[in-house]
Amino acid sequence: MASRPLVAIVDAVDRRFPDLRPDLREAAEIARLVQVPGVQELEPHLPDLEAVFAWNFDRATLRDLVPRAPQLRWIQSISAGVEDLVSPALAAHGVTLTNAAGVYDPALAESVLGFLLAFSTRILEDARLEPGAWPHEGTRLLRGTTVLVVGAGSIGSEVGRLLRSAGLRVRGVARSARPPDGVFESIAAPEALLGELSAADHVVNVLPITSATRGIFDAKAFAAMRSSAVFVNIGRGATVVESALEKALRGGVIAGAALDVFEVEPLPAESPLWRMPNVLVSPHRAGDHEGWEADVVALFVENLRRFVAGEPLRNVVDVELGYAPGGRS
Repeated sequence: MASRPLVAIVDAVDRRFPDLRPDLREAAEIARLVQVPGVQELEPHLPDLEAVFAWNFDRATLRDLVPRAPQLRWIQSISAGVEDLVSPALAAHGVTLTNAAGVYDPALAESVLGFLLAFSTRILEDARLEPGAWPHEGTRLLRGTTVLVVGAGSIGSEVGRLLRSAGLRVRGVARSARPPDGVFESIAAPEALLGELSAADHVVNVLPITSATRGIFDAKAFAAMRSSAVFVNIGRGATVVESALEKALRGGVIAGAALDVFEVEPLPAESPLWRMPNVLVSPHRAGDHEGWEADVVALFVENLRRFVAGEPLRNVVDVELGYAPGGRS
């Protein structure tokens, strides 16, 4: 590119901490930056806008502006999930979408291990003991048990790697079957999901939202699981039929669930999931490790350098699949 591109940084402020802003000095040396508090404030910049760093969560509106931004060629998301940005309009207007795959993987993996430990060591039960209660049931070992990771991509592989190091046997389900590797003992195709669920002591869902994954964990899926199984969801809330999950938990179809994502967020106060003794509710922060902002800015700056140099970008999303397939899924 002959001159520095015009790049918009949208809503890069945590409204809880308005004085904390990401350090974008490196990016400012490469591009002309304009920071706006929301998508609507992009209007005067649309004729010359070439790239967007989308921190905001009003991204469906951003997607709708694409046809009116003739110079726009790239959108970088701060999240790994980009279902609210994926649109045929991107490809039609020559816009590349990249996500933040890889940034949140270690924290998500550690959260999954923590969730499973909360159940196996009875931490969840102990945290809810009444004063004077002194139960005698022992803890359960995770070591030697089998976990099924549904979604064997970047996040799923990191989850599997950590759980395997803790002594678990790790199986996976991916978009297509493939040979075992250094993490997974086996990797099955989606049509084998029900059989794989029946063989697992723990099930970890890391699926993104696509037309194929929406509602995939339904009553039939929960019925296929062992009654002793714990279900962990760090993927997307809409991959689960929440009413079916509630019924399975209430009826003893599965033993428990640790949930970081939900159909509606924040999880409504009236949801029965808050009050179920066999449910651990996490407020969609399993991947938000301290320092994630700097990590996602570093990814953006690397991609910005590539963008200016005309080189391939990292984490390019396939808008038909709905995720970046580089890490496989």
